[in-house]
Amino acid sequence: MDTQSKIYVAGSRGLAGSAIVRALKAKGYENLVQRTSQELDLRNQAAVDDFFATEKPEYIFVAAARVGGIHANNTYRAEFLYDNLMIEANIIHSAYRHEAQKLLFLGSSCIYPKLCPQPMKEEHLLTGFLEQTNEPYAIAKIAGLKLCENYCRQYGVNFISAMPTNLYGINDNFDLANSHVLPALMRKFHEAKINGDPAVTVWGTGTPLREFLYVDDLADALIFLMNHYNEIEFVNVGTGQEISIKELALTIKAVVGYEGDLVFDATKPDGTPRKLMDNSRIAAAGWQPKTDLKTGLEETYDWFLQSYDSLRGREAA
Repeated sequence: MDTQSKIYVAGSRGLAGSAIVRALKAKGYENLVQRTSQELDLRNQAAVDDFFATEKPEYIFVAAARVGGIHANNTYRAEFLYDNLMIEANIIHSAYRHEAQKLLFLGSSCIYPKLCPQPMKEEHLLTGFLEQTNEPYAIAKIAGLKLCENYCRQYGVNFISAMPTNLYGINDNFDLANSHVLPALMRKFHEAKINGDPAVTVWGTGTPLREFLYVDDLADALIFLMNHYNEIEFVNVGTGQEISIKELALTIKAVVGYEGDLVFDATKPDGTPRKLMDNSRIAAAGWQPKTDLKTGLEETYDWFLQSYDSLRGREAA
């Protein structure tokens, strides 16, 4: 990409998409195309194809998706499968039809088997059963990366895929009903601090191990891949470091400054016991993350504090 290349960021208002837009602008890319979901329903094939016919973007970042934590994935199973299949299929096919130079599809680490060997290597895909609670979302993401792979094989296009580990950061979803574990914990601790609550309850046992990547590091990785990676094989993007949910909760508790107790509700699901990415492929290509977890949490909490009133206002509307 050069600074005048026409770049479409699908999902530019979400956690990953907004980080990609910030990073592109910071690096001097000026010709960005964005559409909100109200302006363009990516589940509508005709609308997506009309958009591509009119705008003809040269480079596409596919960060649009229906996302959520364990509760949302397990509750809206049909919607998570249908919406994500439609979004990715429409964008990928229209990018091919309208001769985009390159496309990068953003997947998820949940594509790997529930009991996957650790750390998870790209070749472990489809070697075992998926985690039941997010199986529909995982199947949709597997379909997306396989679309990219097979459009490359059949049509000779340059469509690549990246599978990030658990993301967090600026513009995350802090809705307690549908958010991921890290922003949910941050909000719980913040509100408990404000309310003077004696304890905060955390779902599960606290024992599962997770890897977390600051979303601005992901954006840097994706721009790096768009400029330097042209292989059919998809790429893991993570930190290579893991932390238990209990230790994560304690770290967030310290960042927020909450002084009450932690209570773990073992009746709630833990999800996959361990999820650590093998990042040797992207490391060999020349990329490494820059932000440690504590620094990322502090920056996220600063943004959360600035945005808290507007977040609550949107939920109340």
